[in-house]
Amino acid sequence: MKKILTAVVSLLFLFSVNSIAEEKLTIEKQLVGIVGAISGTVKTETRELKAGDKIYLNETIYAGAGSGTQILLLDQSTFTVGEDSEVVMDTFIFDPATNDGKIVASVKQGSLKVISGLISKKNPDSLTVEVPEGTLGSRGTEFQTIVSKGRTDTLLIGPGKNNSLGMRPGAVLVGNNLGQTLLDNPYSMTSMSKGKAPGQAKKITKNQLKKFNKKMKALRVAKLSPDSTKAERKQLRKSLKKELKALGFEKEEIKTMIKQNIKKDKEKKVAIKKERAEKKKAKKKKAKAEKKKGKKKKATKKKGKKKKAKAEKKKGKKKKATKKKATKKKATKKKATKKKATKKKATKKKKAVKKKPAKKKKKAVKKKPKKKKKVVKKKPKKKKKVVKKKRVVKKKKAAKKRKAKKKRRRKK
Repeated sequence: MKKILTAVVSLLFLFSVNSIAEEKLTIEKQLVGIVGAISGTVKTETRELKAGDKIYLNETIYAGAGSGTQILLLDQSTFTVGEDSEVVMDTFIFDPATNDGKIVASVKQGSLKVISGLISKKNPDSLTVEVPEGTLGSRGTEFQTIVSKGRTDTLLIGPGKNNSLGMRPGAVLVGNNLGQTLLDNPYSMTSMSKGKAPGQAKKITKNQLKKFNKKMKALRVAKLSPDSTKAERKQLRKSLKKELKALGFEKEEIKTMIKQNIKKDKEKKVAIKKERAEKKKAKKKKAKAEKKKGKKKKATKKKGKKKKAKAEKKKGKKKKATKKKATKKKATKKKATKKKATKKKATKKKKAVKKKPAKKKKKAVKKKPKKKKKVVKKKPKKKKKVVKKKRVVKKKKAAKKRKAKKKRRRKK
């Protein structure tokens, strides 16, 4: 293994020596990859990057606002740097003969999307990304991370466990000194902040996915370069072939590798689309099944409610009938009590009527004689005189009548 690594280093050293005249590079610089696509302004400490430029070890890549770049590494890994980002390739060791090696990159701010290549395919734990809050261990997959102030969000894109191409299931181990979280389901994410263990894996929401996609928006427009022509693209491919030749690959191997990469990318995209379509179908089926179950439950509930309603109505009718009977009985009782009350009132009135006139008569009898006595006492003389006169008149009349009768008898 050490011999292989020394051979690789010596090859890189020879390549760098051959290119000193053109690019004025120092012997310390080690080639890592090539800029495949670029959009906006992307720089390093010493230069502004363009499509086809080489990326070296320990170079810091700065992507400005609305900018981004895609770096193709020598082991066929792809690093996509989003806008407002700062990324450094700290370690890159690769043996093309055995696909052994190690990749360590650090993201100080912004966003980085990683599609793993041959190194992580051989050994899944050989690709790590360092962030201020901890580390991200890639295990043969595609993932994206966003580093902001005091927080890092990591999203696993795929592939899934049961992908149709038989690819290695993707996973990312997010961890620090306080704990670890494994992302092994596509489109699951976790957040990690300073002084805290990573949060639990959760399914990403639409708004969160928009946030991740927004960071890579600039590169959707750019393919290799906004103004790149066919000739420039051919030159870029030639430079890639030269770099691979310098590492010891032959023409046929280079062609097959490029074809394989293109096929793999297509297959991955197809697999991801299929997985998404299958998930959507499964969700729709589940939703339909749940709706049917819900309808059945609703129907059974309605039937149960109807039965309960009928039973309650019957009970209510019975209760009403019993209540009516009870009310009728109560009414009859009330009527009887009313009749008794009326009888009592009648008897009371009769008693009152009987009692009242007696009292009045007694009072009248007692009062009247007193008044008469008073009247007699006051005017006794006048009454006697009147009485005497009347008697005299009557006697005279009677005498006259007698005389008249006697005369009539005599005449006869």
